[in-house]
Order: sequence, then C-alpha cells, then structure tokens
Amino acid sequence: MSVEYDDTTSAASHGQGLHETTSSRCLTETFTATHNFEVTDFSLLDGMGISEFVSSSTFTVGGYDWNIMFFPDGNKKEHEGAFVSVFLCFIGGGEATRVRAKFSLSMVDRDGRVPLIHTFGTEDREWSWGLPCFIEKYKLRHFLRPGPVGGRAVQPPRAPKTCVLSARSPVFDAELFGPLNKNNSAHPVKINDMDPTIFEGLLHFIYADSLPDCCDSNENTTMQHLLIAADRYGLDRLRALCEAKLCQGIDVQTVATTLALGEQHNCERLKDACLRFIASRDVLSAIMETDGFRHLKESCPLILEAISEKIATFRKRRTSMQHLR
Repeated sequence: MSVEYDDTTSAASHGQGLHETTSSRCLTETFTATHNFEVTDFSLLDGMGISEFVSSSTFTVGGYDWNIMFFPDGNKKEHEGAFVSVFLCFIGGGEATRVRAKFSLSMVDRDGRVPLIHTFGTEDREWSWGLPCFIEKYKLRHFLRPGPVGGRAVQPPRAPKTCVLSARSPVFDAELFGPLNKNNSAHPVKINDMDPTIFEGLLHFIYADSLPDCCDSNENTTMQHLLIAADRYGLDRLRALCEAKLCQGIDVQTVATTLALGEQHNCERLKDACLRFIASRDVLSAIMETDGFRHLKESCPLILEAISEKIATFRKRRTSMQHLR
C-alpha cells in the first residue's frame, strides 16, 4: 500500500510561509503652561537671610501641583548672599512620587524685557529643580534701579512709608513699632543733628539700595556724614559702601579726619587704609599741618601710637627690601 500527499498543502496547513504584521503605540501625555510670579519691592527682601525664601502660590500643571521658591539671599552659605536662587518645586498631586519636567526660569523686568533666561532639560527629580546662582544680586539691583520717567529722575516719597523704614533699619523699627510705641500707632519720628541732604541720601539708599547720585561738591565730607548716619540707623550695607568710597578718596587733606572717623565708628578697613597711606608716603609732616590732624589729636589721642607703629613697620619692611636687592 502506498500513501501520497502534497508537501505544499501540508506546509500551508501548519502556517509556514505566511507573514503577519502587528503594531502598537505608546502615548505620552505632555502638558505646557506658564506661571508668572511677581516679586515686588525686592529691596525689602534683600538681607532677609541665606536659605530664607518666599514662594509663589500653588499652581497646577498636568494634574500635579507646583510652586516657585525665590531666595533673595541665596540658598547656600558658601555664596555669602551674593546670588539670588530660584527653584521650581513639585508639591504633589496624582499618584506619582517622581515626575519629569522640562522648563525655563526667566526674569522679566518692569518694561517687559527678558534680560535673563535659564532652560532646563528633562530630568527626573523628586521635588525641585533650579539654580542656586540664578543671578548675581548686584546685577539684579541694576535691573531694578529706577530710571528716568518723563525726563525726571524717580525720587523716594517725601513722606517715607513706615513699613519700609522699619524693614530696612532696626533703629527705625524700634522707634516706630518698639516698646515705646505702646499703641502701635503712627507718630512723627524726630531726626536730630542731621543735615537734610544727608537724610535724603539715607532715604535714597533705603528705597533704591544704592548711593545717592548727587553729592555735595565736597564728596568726602558727604560720605563721612552718610557713614555716620548709616552707623546710627544700623544700615550695614550703606556703611560698607561709604567706607569703600572713602578708602578711594584718601589724600593729605582728608586722611586725618577720615582716620578719626574710622576710629570713632570702628571701621577697621578705613583705619587700615588711612594708616597705610600715612606710612607708605613721606607726607606725615604735611598731614600734621592740617586742621584734621589737630582734630585727630584731640579726639583720638591713642591713634597717634598706631600711626607711629605703622610707620616704623613700613620703614623696617622697606629697609629689608633694599637689603634683598
């Protein structure tokens, strides 16, 4: 007995020779949104402390909650408050504990321009993205500096706001809202022993966070009085700015009064600059002829010993250098 069969039919019956095509798709949802976080009166926040922050209201994108954290003095101690830090923070919502985000953090000035923008690629994080060094504070102050309006420079209000004075100066804070003001009511604060021009310069700094643009013809005298006012009202940054300005303007006629100022107000940097000026130049005899030196002897007699020591040290160093040559 013989059996015959068709090989082709048999192969087809087992599915050989057929080609099937299948397909699938992965759908990834993306959401795009913009949140505007306006920070007003930066000068009131400047100096609030490293790692201290203000935050935006919570906003929702893609079913998840977010906010923006703004650190006026930065979030890292090693930067010593020189930078502003900004972060986008994932708060929660939905079922995810980690999310991926691609975003930009930008700064918009009062004229609607965008002088700064940082873009971040897609990263997987638990809760925050951002920059510890978003912008240097001196650059931010430049962007915020009032500009001319209608041909006239913007000036601080004639009647200063008590909240601004209180926020910037611990002395004004005590006078306006301290224990002596039991009813916490507004009352006039009398400013004694201060030239109106100097007080206007003080107000300019409180509102604009910079030295006043216009000074008297005798700039050194103005800076000295402004430093005294800054020390009186606890404005450490203004005091430092005045001290730096005075260090740059030391000469034979001003060094004695500047040294007396540094001694009386514990300005070590200013004192050292004056002593180095006197010691490094053969000008002591000329300085001793000035009215400022006579005032220095009367008001700070102990400083004369420091002058002698500085001169002796400088001469000794100069002699040593000559021997090395």
